[in-house]
Amino acid sequence: MLDSYIPILLFVLVAIGFAIFTLMFASLIKAERYNKVKLEPYECGIEPETDARDRYGIRYYLVAMLFVIFDVETVFLFPWAVIMDELALFGLIEMVVFLFILVVGYVYAWRKGALEWT
Repeated sequence: MLDSYIPILLFVLVAIGFAIFTLMFASLIKAERYNKVKLEPYECGIEPETDARDRYGIRYYLVAMLFVIFDVETVFLFPWAVIMDELALFGLIEMVVFLFILVVGYVYAWRKGALEWT
């Protein structure tokens, strides 16, 4: 019975050993000189205009939530596409109704101005 746990124990030991080896190797080859530019919060070459902890507008979160909602809804298209032959006409009508509801929601959000950034 204990023989079945030997591969798991071996895997855990290899994972821990790899993590320790990687950290030790990285500490050996790291650069000792510090650069002022590398200590800045952004390395894109643009000076930050405001503090990173500023408040964001509600529109940012609204657009993000709408993206997640529409993205999750479109994930439902993949299982339908896999078994499309088995569903025949019923599956086609069901998906057309689903896409119609999705488009109505998108048009509603668009008309309410939820997709505008300013």
